[in-house]
Amino acid sequence: MTNSDPQISERTKSEVKTEAILKGAMKEFLKNGYAATSMDKVAKSAGVSKATVYSHFGDKEKLFNAVMQDLVKDKFQTVMGLEKPQSLEQDPQVVLSAMATKMLADAECDRSRQDFMRIIIGESGRFPELAKAYINHVAKPSIEILTKYFKSHPALELADPEATVRVMMGTMVYFVILQEMLHGKDIVPLESERLIKTLTYLITIELPQL
Repeated sequence: MTNSDPQISERTKSEVKTEAILKGAMKEFLKNGYAATSMDKVAKSAGVSKATVYSHFGDKEKLFNAVMQDLVKDKFQTVMGLEKPQSLEQDPQVVLSAMATKMLADAECDRSRQDFMRIIIGESGRFPELAKAYINHVAKPSIEILTKYFKSHPALELADPEATVRVMMGTMVYFVILQEMLHGKDIVPLESERLIKTLTYLITIELPQL
């Protein structure tokens, strides 16, 4: 049966265009960098008019923010499920090990995410809003959710849960940058399993070990 509701039809068309624009923008940002990417190029890559790109996202900065949110949305929700009530009851050793394993595996195999990080780092001097977008959409939510999780487990006896989170996240980010983005895995190789095991041990040292 054909759906004849014009409002639903228009909404579907809008969603299709939004997805096309996001894919086109991702392609152009990765190819040209932030500064050299124009709304014209995005429109051409997405197969829509420049007016459509502007009507959906407003300007290039908002579009970049949207691309970043779209890039991390599914992986972030999958990895950082710590806000779910059932996660608060699970063994911190198991939860942290599984979370760190998933995060590093995603970061290591997702070349587009690595390339996107290069854009943010490389152009954040001229465009600080890029770095702020990363902080707001990726780093801050991760820190807040993981800090909440640590605070919900007083048995860990962490003197400063938020600082502990930053040590953990910082270690993993540096690992990905050094090993993957800077090609250090061929010079100073280290298996991710060793890093994860050590991090988990340091944070849960007061608990019975796995």
